[in-house]
Amino acid sequence: MSPTSSSRRRTLTAGALAATAALVAAGVQFSTATAASGRDSAIAKAKANVSRNADLFGFGSGQDLQVKDVIIDRDGTQHVRFDRTYQGLPVIGGDLVVHQDSHGKLKDSSRAKGHNPSVKTTVPAVPAQTTAAKALAAAPDVNSATSEPQLVVWAADGGARLAWQTTVSGLGKQGQPSGRVIVTDAATGEEIEAFDSEREATGTGHSEYTGDISIATTQQTNGSYALIDPVRGHTTKDAHNLAAGSVKASSGTLYTDADNIWGDGKKFSTDRATAAVDAHANTAWTYDYYKNTFGRNGIKNDGKGATVFVHVGTNWDNAQWSDACFCMMTGDGNGTTDPEQVDLDTMGHEMTHGVTSATANLRYSGESGGLNESTSDIFGTMVEWYANNSVDTPDYLFSDQSTPPWLRRFDKPSLDGSSADCWSSKVGRLDVHNSSGVGNHWFYLASEGSGAKTINGVAYNSPTCNGSTVTGIGNQKVAAIWYRALTVYMTSTTTYKGARTASLSAATDLYGANSAEYKAVAAAWSAAAVVLCASVFPRSPASVLRGSG
Repeated sequence: MSPTSSSRRRTLTAGALAATAALVAAGVQFSTATAASGRDSAIAKAKANVSRNADLFGFGSGQDLQVKDVIIDRDGTQHVRFDRTYQGLPVIGGDLVVHQDSHGKLKDSSRAKGHNPSVKTTVPAVPAQTTAAKALAAAPDVNSATSEPQLVVWAADGGARLAWQTTVSGLGKQGQPSGRVIVTDAATGEEIEAFDSEREATGTGHSEYTGDISIATTQQTNGSYALIDPVRGHTTKDAHNLAAGSVKASSGTLYTDADNIWGDGKKFSTDRATAAVDAHANTAWTYDYYKNTFGRNGIKNDGKGATVFVHVGTNWDNAQWSDACFCMMTGDGNGTTDPEQVDLDTMGHEMTHGVTSATANLRYSGESGGLNESTSDIFGTMVEWYANNSVDTPDYLFSDQSTPPWLRRFDKPSLDGSSADCWSSKVGRLDVHNSSGVGNHWFYLASEGSGAKTINGVAYNSPTCNGSTVTGIGNQKVAAIWYRALTVYMTSTTTYKGARTASLSAATDLYGANSAEYKAVAAAWSAAAVVLCASVFPRSPASVLRGSG
C-alpha cells in the first residue's frame, strides 16, 4: 500500500487519534490558516502589547517588529511571532512570541536572549570589504566561494553590538552546496561565532526500498504520466548527476512514463526511475505526516510542494534540504556499497529542517543547533512510524536503512562514540549532530521509558542520567508536545533548558499542568540532566512570562 491509498491512510491516522483527540480537547488548532481579519487583529494587538510592556520586551526607540508567523488556537488564544530590527538592521537573537487571549490580552511571552538591542552606532569601523576577505580565509574548505557580509545587531548572547554576519557560499568536497557563517564584531573585527550554514545528513550504508507501492502521479495532455503529486504538489526530477551546488528548482528533467509503471525495485538500479519511486513516495509520507497529524499544509504551511531531485552529483553519498531552492536533493551513494539516499527517516529528517526554518528557526550552532538536528531526527523517525512500512520497520535507530546498523540511536546516543546522553555545560561545544543526542535521548525516554525492552524486534536499553526510572507515554503524544513547543514557544536561541520550559508549556496546553503527560515530559528531561531554568526577565502582573532559553 502507499501514501495515496485510502485504506492505508485510515489505518495510520487511527493510530494518531489519541494525540489528535488530546489536541482537540485542549482547544488547540493546528493550522495557521486563520481568516485574514483575525490574523491582522492579532498582529495589531500583539504589537500594542509589546509597546505597552516595553520594559518587559526590551522594546524602545529605533526598533521595529517584523511578523513571521501567527497561530490562533480553537479557543481564540493567539501566538504572534516577531523578528526584530534596530535602525533597520536585523537583530540576531531578538525574536519573540507574544501569547494573548482571544481578546488580545497579554497572557505570556517567549523571548530570545536579545532583550535590548540598542547600540551606540550603526556605522561599522571595520569595512565590508575587509570582513568579506577575512571570512573567505576562514572557510578554506568551501570551494568556488563567494562572501556576502550583512550588517546586523548581534544579540544572540544577551548583549548587543554591531556586527558583520558574513555568509561564505560555495561547494564542498563532493560538489554539494557548502557554506560557513562567520560573525565578527564590526568595531574590532574580532570573531564572535562561526558555524556551518548547510543542514545535511550523510549516509554510508545499504538502503532498503519500500517495496511495491502506489505513488501519486499526474496524467498529461499527451497521455503520458508525470511524477507530479496532484494532492501535495511536489514534483520529482532527475538531476542527471548535476553537482548539488549547481542545482536550482528549474534544473533537471521531470520524470514521465507512458504506462505509469515506474522502476524495477532493484538496488543500484540502471533504471533511473527506481530511486525516484522512493523519493516521490517518501516525500508524500512526510507531507501526510505533518498534514494529518498537525494540520500543517506543507513545509512552510503555505500549501506549496517542494521539488525533489534524485541522482544528484557523482558518487554523492548524501541527502540535503535546501531552503534556497525549496528542494530536496538525494545522491546515489558511493556506487559500490552505499545505495540511493532516499529512505524514509533520512528524507523526513531533511525536510524537517525546512519546517524548523519556517518556525522557530533554531540557530545551527551551539545548543540550539543540537536542538535543530534533534528535531529533524525526531520527526524523521516519526515519519517512519507514520508510514509503518513492512520493509522499513519503525524503530528508534536513525538512518539504519542507509547507514547500517544505524547512524544515530535514541535510547543511548553515546553508543555512536560521539553523541551525548546527558546535558552538561560542554554540550554546546559539540558538533550539532552529537549534541542532538540529549534531545534524542529525552524523546526516547518520554516515549518509551527507561530500561531494557524490545520494540518491533529491536532491543533497547535506555539509561537515565539521574538514576531514576521513567515511564513513557508513547511517541505520538511526545511528538505532539514537541511540535507545539517548536512552533509556538521556541525561538532561534532556545537552549536545552529553554526546550524543557517550552515543552512543559506545550504539555500544559495539550494535556494540563497536572497531567501524566506533563509529569512524564518533566521526568524525561530530568533523566537527561536538563533541569528547569528560571527566567531572568521581569514577571507580568497577570502571569509568569516564560522565556525560552
